[in-house]
Amino acid sequence: MATKTGVYPVFENKFKIDKKGRNSPGEMVTIAEMESFGVSIDGNTVEWSPMEAEGWLRRMVTGKALTITLTGKRHIGDPGNDYIADSAWGTGGSCDSRFAWEFPSGAKLEMDCVLNVTNPGGGESRDSAPLEVEIMSDGKPTFTPAPRV
Repeated sequence: MATKTGVYPVFENKFKIDKKGRNSPGEMVTIAEMESFGVSIDGNTVEWSPMEAEGWLRRMVTGKALTITLTGKRHIGDPGNDYIADSAWGTGGSCDSRFAWEFPSGAKLEMDCVLNVTNPGGGESRDSAPLEVEIMSDGKPTFTPAPRV
């Protein structure tokens, strides 16, 4: 992916999932029909009040967790979409996978993850079926910055 600068449309983000899960040599595939995403970084922050701070708190982030929520449409026949939808019915290791987020800047985030499908299809009779999933980090992600311009 070429390095970009400036403002960009959200659709230039690319999300990939390992369609074989985490514990076998797999293949990273794009997840089709995703319409929106949200990112939540949960930082574990420790606070303390040393005397020399004269009443002001000191703080340190000592841990983090990342959740990426993807919302879109169920697309039967797309390998990435099928893999995520099928994980709705599993527990334990059957919900473990690998995930990659390719940023428009050329940066990349890769991580082991746990899939929590929150909606494998439903809605009004005249609507198209949704697919909604929380992709939750399992351990420390690897972030590769974009090449400098």
